[in-house]
Amino acid sequence: MKKVSFILSHLVNQPQFKVLKQENCYKKYISLLGTKWQKAIAFIYIKDNTLFLAVTHPGFKMELNYNKDLLKSILTQLSSMDPDCKMLKADKVVVFHSKYRSIVKEVPEESAIPYYSELATSEFVIENQDEEIREKFEQIKEQIKKQLQEQSAKEI
Repeated sequence: MKKVSFILSHLVNQPQFKVLKQENCYKKYISLLGTKWQKAIAFIYIKDNTLFLAVTHPGFKMELNYNKDLLKSILTQLSSMDPDCKMLKADKVVVFHSKYRSIVKEVPEESAIPYYSELATSEFVIENQDEEIREKFEQIKEQIKKQLQEQSAKEI
């Protein structure tokens, strides 16, 4: 039985799927850049020996325009080092702002926040004589009861 990697490499090497190979090279190129620039670039493509870089924010456009020589040199080094990416050749670099983003979705920060269930119980004895402190402990008891009720309602 053939391995999946063997089948995929065979498919990618077919002439009708040469775009997949280009996309893979574009991803490699973006990964060679710094993390700030990786986040700044929405997508790239090469057409008529011109490297087009679409940025996500107009503020990055000026910074990348100042570094066109560096972007070109990284592209030529990638094409000379990686035999799969020899088709990446560009004489000019054009940077433009695009409202479109890459298809790869980033995980939103809200989903990275862990939520924990309430482990405390409201079954504790208050032995303090001070009324103020006693009242605060009662409020804490009520808050724990409320959170436990909300938690059990979510589970249902």
